[in-house]
Amino acid sequence: MDAGGATNLREQENPELRRIRRALRRFAVADPRCPLVPCPVLTTRSFLRFWLPVLVWMAVIFTASSDRMSFLHSSRFIGPLVKWLFPHLSEVAFHGVVVGVRKCAHLAEYTVLALLLWRALHKPAQPGRPSWRWSEAGLILALVALYAASDEIHQAFVPSREGAVLDVLLDTTGAALALLALWCRSRLRRRRL
Repeated sequence: MDAGGATNLREQENPELRRIRRALRRFAVADPRCPLVPCPVLTTRSFLRFWLPVLVWMAVIFTASSDRMSFLHSSRFIGPLVKWLFPHLSEVAFHGVVVGVRKCAHLAEYTVLALLLWRALHKPAQPGRPSWRWSEAGLILALVALYAASDEIHQAFVPSREGAVLDVLLDTTGAALALLALWCRSRLRRRRL
C-alpha cells in the first residue's frame, strides 16, 4: 500500500476511535511536557530550596514549645533586658511586658511560617500566573492554624507549659497578617503595571 492508501484507511477509520486517540494524546501519562497528575515537588533541588526551610522552621517552632522555652526559662533572657531598659518598672508591669514579648514572639513565629509556606507554594513566579490566589491564601491559613493547634496540644503535655486556644488564634493572626502584607504587595504591583 502506498502512502495515499494509508491516509485513506485513516479517513475511513471509525470516528469514535479517532476521538479516543485524540483524548489519549491529550492525557499522555508518560509525556514529561504534560503530566496527568502535576507534582508540586518535582526535584530534590526544588524540595531543598522551597520546602526544607518550611520544615526547618516548623522544627524550630516545635522546639520552642519545649520546657526550655517555657515562661520560667525564657523570662531569664527577657527579664534582664526589660529591667535594664525600664529599671523603675513595677513587678506587675514587668510581668505584663514579659508576657507581651512572648506573645509577640508567637505572632512572629507564625508570620514567618506563613511567608515560608507562601514561598514554597509559589516557587519562582511563572509568566501568566497571578501573584495572588485566595485559594492558596486559605490553604496556608488553614495549614498554619492546624500546626498552631498541634503545637498547643504538644504544649499541653509538657509539664511546665500549657496549651491555650487564644495562642492558636494569635498564631493564626500572625499568618493572616503575613498574608495581608502579601496581598497588599500584589495589589501595589498590579497598579504599577
